[in-house]
Amino acid sequence: MREFDYQGSPARIRFGAGARAGVAEAVEALGCKRALVLSTPQQANDAGAIVNLLADRAAGLFTQATMHTPVEITEQALKAMRDNDADCTVAFGGGSTTGLGKAIAYRLDTPQIVIPTTYAGSEVTPILGQTQAGRKETVRAASILPELVIYDPELTLSLPVPMTMTSGLNAMAHAAEALYARDRNPISSLMATEGLRALAEALPRIAMAPRDLSARSDALYGAWLCGTVLGTVGMSLHHKLCHVLGGAFDLPHAETHAIVLPHAIDFNAAAAADELRPLSAIFGETSPGAAIHGFAVKIGAPTALREIGFREEDIGRAAEIATANPYWNPREVTRADIHALLAAAWRGDAP
Repeated sequence: MREFDYQGSPARIRFGAGARAGVAEAVEALGCKRALVLSTPQQANDAGAIVNLLADRAAGLFTQATMHTPVEITEQALKAMRDNDADCTVAFGGGSTTGLGKAIAYRLDTPQIVIPTTYAGSEVTPILGQTQAGRKETVRAASILPELVIYDPELTLSLPVPMTMTSGLNAMAHAAEALYARDRNPISSLMATEGLRALAEALPRIAMAPRDLSARSDALYGAWLCGTVLGTVGMSLHHKLCHVLGGAFDLPHAETHAIVLPHAIDFNAAAAADELRPLSAIFGETSPGAAIHGFAVKIGAPTALREIGFREEDIGRAAEIATANPYWNPREVTRADIHALLAAAWRGDAP
């Protein structure tokens, strides 16, 4: 047994169908009086239902949450907090809304509740990714971790199947990299393996029957586990590449993770063969990169960066950005390596 440190997350979790009904009591339990509800423009109507559940504890609704958490949107939300005399936030939606809630908490140290409607997993991490001037930066702080996450699988029933599949693969990426993290520990590895197993079993069931509440519950359970390990241990090459592609080239977050993951795992497979063995066991293939690629094809997820707007002529610049600052990875990273990896991901090659 190798030496390790382990710190459990202090975030409180409420999980169950219909759990959103207790949001007003949750705000009261935090000692707060007026919650600003956050959402994207696309989810404004559904977020309005959360405002209704909050009743007199609702401070208003801010519906401009945006992918990659631009600083200028955060500044607008901070003004809404002041104008509405809000003392906490309720973020309703996926990673974009969760990111905005975290950005507010990081600046104001206000309590936050998150009600996820996707499988992003970022709601259980003390990590904020935000963009400014075309670059994405990552910040880690205790104030960024939400105090309470309400997982209500009923809210994921209407999540479109294509978005479900990419969001699920996004969550799986957290667990896959956690398996070989430099600061991994026995608990994080157990959670990562269980999260991967749950999503590997649930996503094909959802593809066949999108309103299967049992499958949706299993997927949300898996996403919680995958997100928790993201907040517990450090990430490596895969997450670095996705931050570069999202922040500098404005590619969609979940789709980027889904496409890059098989290639990043394949790149690290030889250097982390023992650590990645659970992936091969779950998918029944020797090569973990090929296993994830085959799974993505099976569930209909995108497999090529060119399909989501990344231009071939930008591969070189992306490789340059991704290798500008050194970071830990199981295998040494060079610009030529990353150029080749991104080229394969751009074409949609199988590892």
